Amino acid sequence: MIIYDPFWKTLQNKNISTYTLIHSYKVSSSTISRLRNNQGINTNTLDDLCKILECKVEDILEYRP
Repeated sequence: MIIYDPFWKTLQNKNISTYTLIHSYKVSSSTISRLRNNQGINTNTLDDLCKILECKVEDILEYRP
């Protein structure tokens, strides 16, 4: 199972709010909702988040068997 707990820690460490992601970087609110509920996101979205947050994939998601 892929979970997005690291994403929330990365946001906190970089002092970026979900409001900023939505309004400044045009990340959709449905994407934020999917991340909150550990639902799938596509690799383009993952790539965009890595660019915005200047981080690695492992700073956004974690795989747990």
